[in-house]
Amino acid sequence: MSVVEQYARAHIVTDADLAEEERSAVPVALHYDPDEDPRTVRVGLPGGREWSIARTLLEQGLRAPAGSGEVRVWPCGRVQAIVEFHSPQGVSVVQFESKALLRFLRRTYTATSPTGRQLTR
Repeated sequence: MSVVEQYARAHIVTDADLAEEERSAVPVALHYDPDEDPRTVRVGLPGGREWSIARTLLEQGLRAPAGSGEVRVWPCGRVQAIVEFHSPQGVSVVQFESKALLRFLRRTYTATSPTGRQLTR
């Protein structure tokens, strides 16, 4: 099985003070290693912050609000999705284009299955 890495442009909204360049679209690293944990994807935010998310939570959140606790995901209109991260340091809200997350998820299912799993939206 192979590792899947993909970069996506995203907008980060946070309750922390950000420099002007951090308010515009930034590259976010999406990472999946089926040998490490086939149920989890990692999202690397600028500044070295990284979050682990259940792959099924990310997929469900593209269709309807999903999650509780530290990570929540929901669709935002027809073309965007929001991923919200909660920590003791505050809340970060990351706005993605849904198609970037769908493309990444499709690649993760292809990496774990010889036939690939079809995502529905």
